[in-house]
Amino acid sequence: MNEAHYSPDEFARRGEEIYDRNVRPTLRLEDEGRFVAIDVDSGDFEIDRDDYTATERLLGRRRGAQIWLMQVGERAAYRLGARSPPSLALRCLP
Repeated sequence: MNEAHYSPDEFARRGEEIYDRNVRPTLRLEDEGRFVAIDVDSGDFEIDRDDYTATERLLGRRRGAQIWLMQVGERAAYRLGARSPPSLALRCLP
């Protein structure tokens, strides 16, 4: 396991900045839903349908990479907990 070089906030800021600056301009429509593994130190990244594959390919090139994981088209790579469908959520509002 790699030792963290940054605070959680700085780690997230760097990952999102690299995603916006370096990754987003390279994305195509067919990348929707794919995972992006980003080394927050070098800015190198890998894209794959499988998060593990993207991460392992990046680690193969950048041993010890500090990896920020994103999913194209989503605000986060993963969600925790249940999520209501939008129509159901709207009916629950006062």
